[in-house]
Amino acid sequence: MRMPEVDAALVERLLYSAVAAPSIHNTQPWRFGMDAGTRTIQVRVDRARTLPHADPRLRAQHLSVGAAVFNLRVAAAHFGWEPLVHLLPDPADPDLLATVRLGAAAPGARPAYRQLYDAVARRHTSRLPFTGRPVPEHIVAEMTAAARAEGAHLDMPDFAGTRRLLGLTAVAEDRNAADPARTAEARAWVSAPGAGAPYGIPLTSLGPRDAYGRMPMRDFTGPLSTLRPPALRFERHAQVALLWTPHDRREDWLRAGQALERALLVATRHGVRTSMLHQAMEWPDLRAATTGARQRCAPHLLIRFGYGPDGGRTPRATARPDGEHDDTPVP
Repeated sequence: MRMPEVDAALVERLLYSAVAAPSIHNTQPWRFGMDAGTRTIQVRVDRARTLPHADPRLRAQHLSVGAAVFNLRVAAAHFGWEPLVHLLPDPADPDLLATVRLGAAAPGARPAYRQLYDAVARRHTSRLPFTGRPVPEHIVAEMTAAARAEGAHLDMPDFAGTRRLLGLTAVAEDRNAADPARTAEARAWVSAPGAGAPYGIPLTSLGPRDAYGRMPMRDFTGPLSTLRPPALRFERHAQVALLWTPHDRREDWLRAGQALERALLVATRHGVRTSMLHQAMEWPDLRAATTGARQRCAPHLLIRFGYGPDGGRTPRATARPDGEHDDTPVP
């Protein structure tokens, strides 16, 4: 079997997919390197893109990088390679979070997740109201199986459990709003229209608040109320999923990020919109409370999903294979 050629065009396509991954506040906290001799892509964390208040342990940053790693895997499989991933490969180099080697794919052994490639470019967060139409059980089951395949769990709570998790998220959102340092940190990642910034969240993508106060969407504007879009009515009965792993180590965070992106791409493939509610995870007591009665459960994120409009896209910075960022937004 003839192996694909690893040229600049292929590497560009792989990295284009990688940077399409979701990241907290669209910080895009990743850097890439390429060892042409071994066909290995190095995925590093960019410590300049941290959130000291919202993410002091860098757990959400690892989730973001893990999502980029999964997109690399999907793209590599799509172009005919077998992606061989090694998480935290060098204890002496803590910034090197993963390596992805492009191995020769065995005939007929291409992974099923390669079919998610078309969803990579289409997936993005929707902070707009959903219709409230329930997502069918077979799609929910496929999202759950996607997370499990990556070593994580995606729990779908019942009505009472959903209210409890949204209530904890609302408490966290209130705490964030009352904390000037956290408010300033979030607002620093909002970009003005026409600024051309390849990072952060444009004002047009912020999304409205819930006019009835049921859906605790994050407010990035803080006291600058004039920047807020008009409030709208959100779905009365939300569908949410709690992403968690049995352990809470750096490797688990990276696996959870891959599980997150795999589940989000499955949803996107079925026309389901998603948004992330991370606020409760930013307060240790509220994060612990989201586990309920579960033992050995490290929660990472609450995913809201359903049917509705696309929402505004967030920009992306292209990534050079030598690890240096180019500040040209990805179209």
